[in-house]
Amino acid sequence: MELVVLKFGGSSVADNNKLNIVVNKIKSFYENNKKIVVVVSAQGKKTDELIKEALSLSNTPDDRELDVLLSSGEQMSMAKLAILLNKEHIPAVSLTGWQAGIYTNNKNQEAIIENIDTSRIDKELGKGKIVIVAGFQGINKNMDITTLGRGGSDTTAVALAAKLNASKCYIFSDVDGVYSTDPNQSNLAKKLDTISYKEMLDIADEGAKVLHNRCVEIAEKYGVQIIAQSTFNDNIGTIINDKIEGTQVKSIVKNDNIKYVHIKEKGYSIDRFNEIYNSFIKNELGVKNLVNSSLNDLDMSFTINKSKINKLQHILESNFKSISSNILDISKISIIGSGIMSNNSILNKIMNITQKNQIEIISMEINESKISIMFNKIVSDDILEALHKELI
Repeated sequence: MELVVLKFGGSSVADNNKLNIVVNKIKSFYENNKKIVVVVSAQGKKTDELIKEALSLSNTPDDRELDVLLSSGEQMSMAKLAILLNKEHIPAVSLTGWQAGIYTNNKNQEAIIENIDTSRIDKELGKGKIVIVAGFQGINKNMDITTLGRGGSDTTAVALAAKLNASKCYIFSDVDGVYSTDPNQSNLAKKLDTISYKEMLDIADEGAKVLHNRCVEIAEKYGVQIIAQSTFNDNIGTIINDKIEGTQVKSIVKNDNIKYVHIKEKGYSIDRFNEIYNSFIKNELGVKNLVNSSLNDLDMSFTINKSKINKLQHILESNFKSISSNILDISKISIIGSGIMSNNSILNKIMNITQKNQIEIISMEINESKISIMFNKIVSDDILEALHKELI
């Protein structure tokens, strides 16, 4: 009997009415004689609400306790869905991440799955039940709850698909596939029929909220075919696999959810630089685009996700009081497509648009499949539209 993994995001399970739509979607697979493992996210904006509650208690909540709190959102979703399925006489059982045997490293908020013991899942599937797993969470060697980072339910689903040798992993959301850009930012967005793992990984890495980046890495490593579809219609979705079609631009991602940080300090030594950077690593700040311009004085710049800015400021104020910092809200726009590095016309069109709109570039990163540009401020979605018109 064919086994499939179905993952439903927060918008799909946002309320009881939508949960009933999910039940009907699952029922269509069940009636086609499929073994089914379902992975669910927290309902709607529940995770955001829980984070807000934690921050109302402390600007820097304890990482372990924050994971305990955040994991509760997915547990509500899985239990509600199991209740509804059983009501419809479709046998189902809900399992938390640890009940499902998902073991991670000791990192909080960004834990990495190290192993999955599927014995409990296999046992329940053997009884003919649909197994509903809480996404986004696992347990570490200390028996503490961990979470996998925002969007981590995708990673749970693909990891389970790989471990269970599922034929396909369906990622259901409120959009019917992967688009050339965010449909909420541009009316020009076009749905893609297929996209390669490499291209999808670049899209996810640059901040698009389509798929969790680690889920794409796992899918590529184990050859898991992902199908991104809508919960709310039967449109054909986007297939993510190892096929690369052409060398054109596939997608453009605009990310306004990052901060550009510039720090300075009188005097400089390699030891001081290493002390600062090791502190960032230890505190899991996720620093990216690091540039060390130091000569006689310390001069560092980097980017960081907005969600980490309070933690960064706390570290600087507590441990590095002599450092001065300048923090900017910026936009990063990434143009993605295999082989685009060798196409100079793409760069020419990008520069023409930035010149016409008089927007300043902080940095530009170019590789075989991606051109990423950071601007010195948040730029309007009109720039995204202009790039889309010229490049796609």
